[in-house]
Amino acid sequence: MKSKTWSCDRGLFSAGLFRKNLSRFWPLWGMASFLGLLMPLAVLFQKLRYPELVIQPLEVTAGYYDILAYAVPIVSLCYAILCAMTVWSYLYSPRSVSMMHTLPIRRSGLFVTNFLSGMAMMLIPYVVTGAMCVLLTLIYSCFEPVGLLVTVLGVLGDSFFYFSTATLAAFCVGNIFALPAVYFLLHFLAVMLDWLLSTFAQGYLFGLTSSYSGTVEFLSPTVYLLDRVNVDRTWQEVQARTALTNTGYFTSGLAEVTLRNFWLIGVYALVGVALLTLAWALYAHRRSESAGDVVAVGWMKPVFRFGLAALAALLGGQLLYALFWSSFQDGQYYDSVPLVVCMLVAGTIGYYGSSMLLAKSLRVFRRSWMGLAAVALGCIALCGILRFDVLNIAGRVPELNSVKEVRLDAAGNSYTLYPGEDNAVIEQIRQLHQTIVADEDYIRSPHSWDIVTPDGGGENAVTFTYLTLVYEFTGGGEVRRSYDLPLTRERLVQEGTYDNLLDRLINDEDMKTRRLHAGDSRYTVEGGYLYCDVSESGYDLNSREAASVLEAAAKDAADGTWGTYDWFNEDSGGDYAIDLELQFSYADESTRSSNWITIRVRPGMENTVACLKELGLVTDRDLVTYAELDDREFALKYGGVPTEILTETEAAAIGIIGGADGPTETFVTEAVG
Repeated sequence: MKSKTWSCDRGLFSAGLFRKNLSRFWPLWGMASFLGLLMPLAVLFQKLRYPELVIQPLEVTAGYYDILAYAVPIVSLCYAILCAMTVWSYLYSPRSVSMMHTLPIRRSGLFVTNFLSGMAMMLIPYVVTGAMCVLLTLIYSCFEPVGLLVTVLGVLGDSFFYFSTATLAAFCVGNIFALPAVYFLLHFLAVMLDWLLSTFAQGYLFGLTSSYSGTVEFLSPTVYLLDRVNVDRTWQEVQARTALTNTGYFTSGLAEVTLRNFWLIGVYALVGVALLTLAWALYAHRRSESAGDVVAVGWMKPVFRFGLAALAALLGGQLLYALFWSSFQDGQYYDSVPLVVCMLVAGTIGYYGSSMLLAKSLRVFRRSWMGLAAVALGCIALCGILRFDVLNIAGRVPELNSVKEVRLDAAGNSYTLYPGEDNAVIEQIRQLHQTIVADEDYIRSPHSWDIVTPDGGGENAVTFTYLTLVYEFTGGGEVRRSYDLPLTRERLVQEGTYDNLLDRLINDEDMKTRRLHAGDSRYTVEGGYLYCDVSESGYDLNSREAASVLEAAAKDAADGTWGTYDWFNEDSGGDYAIDLELQFSYADESTRSSNWITIRVRPGMENTVACLKELGLVTDRDLVTYAELDDREFALKYGGVPTEILTETEAAAIGIIGGADGPTETFVTEAVG
């Protein structure tokens, strides 16, 4: 007899079940719709409060894109699991799953109907919010169809992908409390392992200081989308007039808005199709008796057991080591034996904890020694591979033909070099890198860290400099290495040492020009900032002023009065007490970014000083070095310093008692007036 409860009960879709799901779980999508309405309502009230506020269509598009790029992935991530927990909740109760599977509906019909029910609940809040936004833009004549269409397609792609992953997670587990844990673990496992392994490797491998590499970030979709899908705005200067006096003035207006890497949403939507197909395969072979199990798929149980043990060993092992052994550690690198012991303790806890969850019993210790031995061997193998650098990770120096960009951070400056344009300099950097790797034992040896650098540096002085090298590959990915290098005067002039190679590289005339991005069309100076310590005044530089300062600094570099870096006297106080920074915009075929450089103004930089004076940014009174400024502050506080370095007002505040025949005493008085 045909059921009167469900329509199309033998097909792929049951309208009755669909309506039942929506009516039963209306508080979920109803509350989400209400929260979504708050944003357009807030805009409406702002418009009513300030009727003179003009909203341009491009601004609406920019707002749509901002929400799609930075809000929709996070909202969909959290909301999808709530929808999945509602429509698939019957899978986790033996009574409910038996009842649903005895209804006159095929499993394929249950799967399709429940999935569409969940997708409907996912999309209803977006539809309600979007309809309100469209209505407002039509009322205020700022409707922009292209941005709206792109946003709609993006929301559909994100919603489908996230609900597909939530559906897959729902069929991997048999317990509703395990569902959100497995779901979020699947989404962030890649970045978690990247962080754990990178942090772990730092304790063994020379030069590794990054806690995150991002190599497999695409396996964590939310992180990847938030990082790669971005909104680019192009501004242009437009002339406007005031309403009262009709006075003309210039302001910045939005000229263009683009959504960068929008195609990634489409790629993840296609991945969602594959995940949904896998979810259906799991459901078609799912046993109703698995309701209540933590893991519902038989072949996934060993993965869960040993995976949880591995995570516990990596994370718990490092925590135990930090708590109980790090203070006894000799140097900055791990002691292998104590670390292995800590990892075994944490891995054992993770192994038996996962076994208890799978067995739903505490009696899991009998005949478990083989699994525990596998965990122990894994811990020992990982520590051994990193301890002896079997994969030659620390010694890797990428070849020139495999990189698309090389970045160098040294001596307080950053340099970006490109194969084909800077081959000679990149080869110098590679040679420097290879020499540093070859001198690993010397750099890591305790004796090289024992000498304290004296002020000004003597013949036996040691100073330390921080060096970072980044190689970006043409096929994606990067190699990043950072070193804290001891430098000595003896090795600085010794051919073939990294000290000598680094000094020759940084103080090369060509590198001085590169610090200013001179001749590089990818960089455009946009502005800057200047602060004078003496007058305690700051100025924002416009593009014209910044370009003039940049040109003057380039002339000083060509004259040899700027750019030579003294490793032993970098903080000797010989620079003028002036902070000067220039801002650049960087743009190539795929990247737009900003970049700041700091120019240390020194005595002898006649072109830069003359330019700053001509622009009215500094006076002769501001041309005081940091060393002289410190002396002046000492004089004002304690006296005893020649008054030539003081201003007239400051000098007048110091009285001098005594004469040539007797002792001279200096005292400070307060000026009253």
